[in-house]
Amino acid sequence: MRRLATYDSHDSGATIITAKNIRTVDEAQPEAEAMLTAGGRILAVGALADVEAAAEAAGLAPERVDHPGGTVVPGFVDAHAHPLMYGQLLTWVDVGPARAGSIPEIVELMRERAATLPEGAPLRGYGYEQRNLVERRHPTRNELDEIAADCEVYIMNASGHGGVVNTFTLDKFGITRDTPNPDGGEFFRDADGELTGELSDAACNVLTGLHGVKVGHHGPNFHLGDEPAEHQRQLDAVQREFLAGGVTTIGDAQVSQREFAAYLLLADRGALHVRVSMYFLSHLLDQVIDLGLTGPFGNAFLSAAGIKLYADGTLGGWTAYFPEGYLGDPCRTGQLYHEPAEYSALVRKAHLAGLQTATHAQSPTAIRMVVDAVEEALIARPDSDARHRIEHCGLPDPAEIRRMAELGIRPVNQTQHYYNWGEGVEQAIGTPGERFNPLGEFVEAGVPVTISSDAPVAEPLPLEAIQAAVTRITRRGHKLGPDTLRISAAEALRAHTLEGAASIGRDNELGSLTPGKRADFVVLGADPIETEGAAIGSIPVWETWVDGVRKHQAQEG
Repeated sequence: MRRLATYDSHDSGATIITAKNIRTVDEAQPEAEAMLTAGGRILAVGALADVEAAAEAAGLAPERVDHPGGTVVPGFVDAHAHPLMYGQLLTWVDVGPARAGSIPEIVELMRERAATLPEGAPLRGYGYEQRNLVERRHPTRNELDEIAADCEVYIMNASGHGGVVNTFTLDKFGITRDTPNPDGGEFFRDADGELTGELSDAACNVLTGLHGVKVGHHGPNFHLGDEPAEHQRQLDAVQREFLAGGVTTIGDAQVSQREFAAYLLLADRGALHVRVSMYFLSHLLDQVIDLGLTGPFGNAFLSAAGIKLYADGTLGGWTAYFPEGYLGDPCRTGQLYHEPAEYSALVRKAHLAGLQTATHAQSPTAIRMVVDAVEEALIARPDSDARHRIEHCGLPDPAEIRRMAELGIRPVNQTQHYYNWGEGVEQAIGTPGERFNPLGEFVEAGVPVTISSDAPVAEPLPLEAIQAAVTRITRRGHKLGPDTLRISAAEALRAHTLEGAASIGRDNELGSLTPGKRADFVVLGADPIETEGAAIGSIPVWETWVDGVRKHQAQEG
């Protein structure tokens, strides 16, 4: 695995941090009572007297920051998120399960926002999951017409891979019952062939326009177009959200020209406060290789990490590939974005160029296709530390888990997916759905576990994600699968710190509180290792530090 050459962005002052406990996630010294930082790095960790002696030996006069009731852990690494998309949704109407449990409640929330907008302005909402609604179905265009009939209305599904629009929107873009479905997407129709208003994946291009992520067979188009200044405002807001949750490093799992330009502008104005490792979407693979972005590139805050690919769709939107059909609708099979040979050629090209790949795959068939392709690539060019990733990796067969261990493939899971709508997976595909994100099986097989948010599909709340990994209890109180699928709090903390850093190729500088590494850490109001599993998500984040600088501070209670 290539290592990023990084440079200090500034010289932060020396600080000694003390706490009730410091969980280092470093096997050589798992616990400590004090830590010395200077110049953005960790200089010493251990007993307070030893840390003070290290400061004196270095000729430093450090500031003291004491948290006698707190616990310090490494900064959380969110190895799979979509920051710009999340920033856009922060300006939309939240119609998720915490605010709307039925379609009439969604309609009312959207009406309230519509009353505040200029005439003709588009109205957008996000976060509903159809199986969490009382009606157990998607809203329809006719129901959205009750909100407004003279402007665009769009509500995005929690999966991010589609949603529902009103009749005005369909008419505006010339979509009729006779419009063919685009490759990689669908305009849904009822039994009589009439448009329902639901659209998925590539069909969303009617909303996102020509300047977002191009689909072809390289993945869905998430982002709606905004002016560059608006993207900057969105990323400013998003960084505050990540820092408030204790996240100090993000893996952006879908970077196109739009995201890259936004990050460059953010860095240019000195406003990049979290670390971002970028995964360029696979339609840019040739350009990435032609530009030579195949070796260490970037700095400590903005760097290129690899290539993002898609094998299949999403479980939430019933576009993950199940050739036998979904339990709730046997006529739906989902889709593969590539034929196996085409996909394998893309992975091979990236691997031979020295690029890490990160492939979205949910169904057993799609996951097997990824494992097969990686195996073929490794035969062509052996690399014991390639760290190819499978994003989400929801329902791998046990045989594929064993192969992942042998090949060094890293799943990047999102436990908040089953916390928020795990019941929906069981409803969609039946009993196998209880294995959704089988972290315990990964650990048992020796496969490193990484936990992330997939924000905005879930909020960047690492402690909530850790709680879900430890309990496998959903938001509705449903236990998903047997205890063998759970992992311990210590394993979950490691999964959201050191293993997250390893999955983006930066464990040499991030992910544990080890002398020489970056001084990225979080001060928590309780110890997640000692807290009862169901209460971990309620632990407050008191402070978040990046490069030895406090970037977020909340009221301690």
